[in-house]
Amino acid sequence: MKILNFGSLNIDYVYRVNSIVTPGETVRALYMHEYCGGKGLNQSIAIARAGAKVYHAGMIGADGEQLVTMCGASGVDTSYIRTIGEKTGHTIIQVDQCGQNSIIAYGGANQKIDEKFIDEVLADFDRGDILLLQNEISCLGYIIDRAYEKGMGIILNPSPIDDELLSLDLGKISMFILNEVEGFQISGERDPYAILDSMNQKFPKAEVVLTLGEDGPIYSDGTHKVRQKAYKVDAVDTTAAGDTFTGYFVAAISQGRHIKDTLDIASRASALAVTRNGAAPSIPSADEVIEYHVMQVSHA
Repeated sequence: MKILNFGSLNIDYVYRVNSIVTPGETVRALYMHEYCGGKGLNQSIAIARAGAKVYHAGMIGADGEQLVTMCGASGVDTSYIRTIGEKTGHTIIQVDQCGQNSIIAYGGANQKIDEKFIDEVLADFDRGDILLLQNEISCLGYIIDRAYEKGMGIILNPSPIDDELLSLDLGKISMFILNEVEGFQISGERDPYAILDSMNQKFPKAEVVLTLGEDGPIYSDGTHKVRQKAYKVDAVDTTAAGDTFTGYFVAAISQGRHIKDTLDIASRASALAVTRNGAAPSIPSADEVIEYHVMQVSHA
């Protein structure tokens, strides 16, 4: 079983502010840092740091070589990352004093992925392999259709949600990993269990993992639900919390772990990530997650 992440590669420009700017307001940034990011890159790095083999497919511009270097240094296979004549995708991120964030994303090279490139990449993958997707690249519907035809297991983190995403055949998805805002946008429900029930009814062949921040995640396969507590930490920057959870969850699933253990591992990794600044740099290694678990047990 191989893991392919067909996802975004971004440069993150992160501005620390006292409070996130509101319409018509100008605020002074306390400082600015530049990081490697993008939901796709973050999730691939999380998978690799969790100890699983992952191939990342995506596109960058000439200004994005640092992203390839970051992926490679983290253990991600970068064979399917292409450099094209387009500016690399980037984000402008505000992070306030409570660690909450606000993000503007520019697609750049991420929006130049086409059917030819997709066919070239998917030719090296087959039935039973895992495909991880987000909604920060172009041709998402084509990727889903071709992967489904090949019998790949398709895991979708439907972020950001827009009308184009909702128009796709999401019945081909094997698993959704989403937060409660995204759950509401798809289901129209606000109660977590109502979201899960609606998702299971709409997509009866799919498993669903709903993340609830400080309330922890819930898994549902339509028959059974498994709830996991969140680990309490002092948040510094929540930017890559969801991506860390997703990456560790996918890695654990590929390793054949039980769903309860998978939720616990991913929750611990996510908790560690929010105690650090940045996106990709905040993602912990498997050893750090194990050490954190040992510390939690010893203090219990």
